[in-house]
Amino acid sequence: MSAIADRYRNLAGLFTAKVAAVPEERWGDPSPCAGWTALGVVQHVAETQGMFLGFVGQRVPDAPAVADDPLGAWSAARDSVQDALDDPAVATMTFEGLFGTTSFEQAVDRFLSFDLVVHGWDLARATGLDERIDPVEVRRLTEQAPSFGDAMRGPGAFGPELDAPGGADEQARLLAFLGRRA
Repeated sequence: MSAIADRYRNLAGLFTAKVAAVPEERWGDPSPCAGWTALGVVQHVAETQGMFLGFVGQRVPDAPAVADDPLGAWSAARDSVQDALDDPAVATMTFEGLFGTTSFEQAVDRFLSFDLVVHGWDLARATGLDERIDPVEVRRLTEQAPSFGDAMRGPGAFGPELDAPGGADEQARLLAFLGRRA
């Protein structure tokens, strides 16, 4: 097992716990992502897993629709990515991405693991769950975020950087950098 596969397993497990904990009546609640509901956040995260699998000729097998079974749909996507990461032949496959040639596992670590943390916070904020992010992940994302450059502010990505409130902790400063108000 690689450190990347282990990190994904851990972060996906945390996201899974949030999806499982969303009260049924909260799926339609607005998220911090403009125009998205809590269900929309899960839809985006599940679809993104499938998109990255497609870069290396893999796919999520038939699964329930997010609207019908958010946890089932997310779990199918998660398991497919984890299986790919646990297979060295797939994990090391390369493709031409936005930032040049990269391996599947490098892309997962850079993008999907980043998304799991941020969208886990979005889902928690939307549905009244625990919003705390592991401080280790806050530091990792704080170090990694600037490497996305201007691409992180494009359409469908993160919003403009906000001013963090005075005395903000590391998590609040990261969220402000990502265009979210803690």
